[in-house]
Amino acid sequence: MTLRSIFLLLATLLSSLAQEITPPPAPPTVEESTATDDGIRVSILGYHDFSETESETAMRIRTSKFRKQMEILRQLGLTVISLDDFLAWKRGEKEIPAKSVMITIDDGWKSTYTDAHPILKEFGYPYTIYLYKNYVDGGGKALTTPMIQEMIKNGATIGSHSVSHPYPATVKSHRKKSERAYDAFLRIEMGESKRFLEAKFKQTITTYAYPGGYFTEEMLTLAEEFGYTHLFTVQPGKVKRSHPDNMIPRYMILGNYDRIFEFATAFRETGTISTPEGTISGLTETTPHPVSPEPGSIINSRMPLISADLSKVTDLDPKTLSMKIGGLGEVPAVFDPTTGRYAWEINRRLRQPLCQVSITWKNSDGKAPDAPLRWTFRIDLEAAYLPDGQ
Repeated sequence: MTLRSIFLLLATLLSSLAQEITPPPAPPTVEESTATDDGIRVSILGYHDFSETESETAMRIRTSKFRKQMEILRQLGLTVISLDDFLAWKRGEKEIPAKSVMITIDDGWKSTYTDAHPILKEFGYPYTIYLYKNYVDGGGKALTTPMIQEMIKNGATIGSHSVSHPYPATVKSHRKKSERAYDAFLRIEMGESKRFLEAKFKQTITTYAYPGGYFTEEMLTLAEEFGYTHLFTVQPGKVKRSHPDNMIPRYMILGNYDRIFEFATAFRETGTISTPEGTISGLTETTPHPVSPEPGSIINSRMPLISADLSKVTDLDPKTLSMKIGGLGEVPAVFDPTTGRYAWEINRRLRQPLCQVSITWKNSDGKAPDAPLRWTFRIDLEAAYLPDGQ
C-alpha cells in the first residue's frame, strides 16, 4: 500500500468517526395544545389513490375494499366528523362523539372524484382533500378544477399539500444549500400553495399535510406566519385534544396491508382510563409526564422520534438527564430548555417489535425523582417497510 493510499484511508476513517460522534440536531419544537384533554380520541385516516382494476399498492387501494372499510366504520358505530368539527374540538370549542374518525385524501388523484367521492357521498361522510398546486388540472390522472368544485359543493373540504410535493430527500437537499435558499424554497412550497388554493376555490386554508410527513423547525415557524393552524403528519396514532397542533398523527391506509385500518379503527373505552391505551401486559410502565410514542401504541416506523414533555418538572437538573432504549443502551437525546422537551430521533432502524424506553434524571439537590419515566411501544414490522417519504 502506498503512502498516499494510507493517507486517504486514514482521512476516510477520521471522517466517519467524526460523523458518528457528532450530536444530532435538536428536534423540531412542538407545542402542546392549551385545550384540556377530555379523554376523547380521534382516528384520522389517510388515503391516496383508488382503483378497482389496477393492482393494489401501498398508495392505491381497491375501490371495493374502500367501500367495505366505509361500511365497517358504520358497523362499528364510529362517527365520521368533518375537518371543521375536528378543529373546533381541538380548540376546546366543541364536543364530539367518543369514538370519532376523520377521513383525508392526499395529492389529488382523479380517482378521488370517480371512485371515492360517490362512496363517501352515499354514506354521508365528510372528508378533506389535501391538494398540491402542480397536480391540480395536471392532466392524466389528476383532479380537475370542476371536479374539486363539485366535491366541495357536496361537503368536501380542502387543505394544502405544498406546491410540488417535495419528498424528504428533496427538502434536505434544499436545506443544505443555505438558510436564505431554504427559506425561499419553503415560502414557495407552503405559501404559494395556500394562496393558490384560496384564490381558486374561495376557501380559507388553515391546514397543511406535510408531503411524506417530513417537517423541520423552519416549516413550523413559517406555518404560523402563513396562517396554518393545524398540520398533519403520516405517523400513526389516535389524536387527543392536547396533542400538538403542528404534528397531528394520521393512519395512512395501505392498499396492500389491511392491519393498519384495523389498528386505526380499534378504540378502547374513552373517559377516565386507568391503564394507557394498548399497554403491554406484564411490563411495568410509569408515565407521569406526556411521552411519544404513547405507551403501548403500535407504530409503523422503525425510526420514530422518541420524546418526553418534562416542562412540568420544576427542579430538573438537565445535565443528569439520560434516555436508554432497549437494545441500544443510552442514546444522545437532546433537551430543549425553552419547551422542556427531551427527545431523540432514532438514527438507525429498530429491529425488534417491542421497544422499551426509560428516562431518568436527578433534581438540583442530587436526588432522583419518585417517578422516572418507563414505557414501551410496539413496531409493526410488516408495515414498517414503507420507504422514507411514503
